[in-house]
Amino acid sequence: MIDVNGTRLHYRFDGDRSAPVIMLSNSLASDLGMWELQVPELVGAGFRVLRYDSRGHGRSQAPAGPYTMEQLTADAVTLLDALELDRVAFMGCSKGGMVGQMLATRHGERLSALVLTATAAHVPPAEVWDDRIAAVRDGGMAAVADATIDRWFTKSGQVRLASQVARVRDTVLQTPAAGFCACCAAIRDMDQRESVRAIRLPTLIVVGEHDPGTPVSAAELIHRKIDGSELVVLSDCAHFAHVEQVDAFNQRCLSFLAGIDMV
Repeated sequence: MIDVNGTRLHYRFDGDRSAPVIMLSNSLASDLGMWELQVPELVGAGFRVLRYDSRGHGRSQAPAGPYTMEQLTADAVTLLDALELDRVAFMGCSKGGMVGQMLATRHGERLSALVLTATAAHVPPAEVWDDRIAAVRDGGMAAVADATIDRWFTKSGQVRLASQVARVRDTVLQTPAAGFCACCAAIRDMDQRESVRAIRLPTLIVVGEHDPGTPVSAAELIHRKIDGSELVVLSDCAHFAHVEQVDAFNQRCLSFLAGIDMV
């Protein structure tokens, strides 16, 4: 645990202390455990993996909201400062990818490479987020758990990966309602469609072909606006492509990262 911008954040390292660091940032309604299927592969490829629970999630504190994407990005930068990490590769999923976009735009010198998975630069309409906030305030996380799983996994994936999906659903249910609502507001109010043009980093964008929340069109928009970026569309998966198509996801990410100068 570490104090970051007045909030206690939970973080974890895996891998050799001397290895280059890759920082992983979680989605809405998840925690650092969402990356369990990536950590062994990344460590095996020679990385030290830094994961953290974003504010309002997992074991991190959930201070009163609403939050902003600027605030979530400041948390990431301040965490790097506190851990004395000058430069890292960054991988973010959904909300974590939104943090990654802003981090690369405003603090690009801190990053060696950027992997954006299942994310978007803008997620309208605002009413969708207001409805989710209202539902959770009235009924807790159980009010959105089933719909979340249906967005995150295809129907066939829910059957094929039943035990893993059940663990993901448990994490959704355990997410602090206040933190979920505060981060919903941050996503609702974010618009990075023009600012991402400033990113000048090696960037990989990964999206599941059946992702309903951050669809292929959203990934294509980011791809068009970041010069030199790579776009990968993974078949037969939805939002949590890193779980539903774990082998293909890991292979594409490791292949991309292998070509990056991490120094």
